[in-house]
Amino acid sequence: MALMQYTVPVSQEGMKLSALVRACLPELDAPDVRAIFQHRDIKVNGKRTGSDTRVRAGDSLQIYYMDIRSRAPEMIYSDDDILLVNKRAGLSVSAEDGDGPSLEEMLRRSGYETVIPIHRLDVQTCGLVVFARHARAAEILRKVFSDRTLDKRYTCIVRGSMKPPVASCKAYLTKNAQLGKVTIHDHEVPGARMILTGYETLDTRNGLSLLSVHLITGRTHQIRAHMAALGHPILGDDVYGDRTLNRARHVQGKLMLCSSSLTLDTKGHLPQLDGRTFSITPPFQKFWEQQEV
Repeated sequence: MALMQYTVPVSQEGMKLSALVRACLPELDAPDVRAIFQHRDIKVNGKRTGSDTRVRAGDSLQIYYMDIRSRAPEMIYSDDDILLVNKRAGLSVSAEDGDGPSLEEMLRRSGYETVIPIHRLDVQTCGLVVFARHARAAEILRKVFSDRTLDKRYTCIVRGSMKPPVASCKAYLTKNAQLGKVTIHDHEVPGARMILTGYETLDTRNGLSLLSVHLITGRTHQIRAHMAALGHPILGDDVYGDRTLNRARHVQGKLMLCSSSLTLDTKGHLPQLDGRTFSITPPFQKFWEQQEV
């Protein structure tokens, strides 16, 4: 078991304890959070309490939970050249990305001696991640990503209805490394990089839309920031999104964005992969099915 000690800031005063736990530990699935309360593995100011308790600024929390680093990564495909893994939200891809748990670390603990991350997902974004198992495969796969000889699709839930329901959108992105955020512009500005994001509406219900997003260029926070700039922030995004809506839908810290499909073309260098499509069901599919039509 792992222990998190946390002091409630003013910005989170009034939150239900269950929602706060989900925000503090976004890597945990709903059953993991329920287990914390079922086993009474949480204390507020030294006392055990229930999931409906409203917290106050300055409250001290002690949360015991199952550390996801003790679990085996979910492998979607593997061979002598490549690992394709379903990353949980709350994990960084590489140990170089931060101090928290990383998928690279978990793979090494699972017995893979060489794992070379080929691309990145945001910590709060879940879904398909590619690792190479040796240097030659890494060189080939990095070229696939840099030359964009692949088709990478994301699934997300956004606010409102997209108009038009299908489109490819061009914009320009600047990055503020100190703040760890990006800004979207509708015209060229100094230091900006052009971005292209395609989307298709899969369904609309209860004031929300389920989208398939085609990441044509791959920049930091591109989908999150671009969708917000279009007026349709991703549900659960507390950086670029609608925090009032996130609270109302009880999804604070639960980013509804998943790298859900990947088709590779290595030009014959790794022929077992060429033309194959790998896909997963987003973990928020059940949430979507529960929305009113």
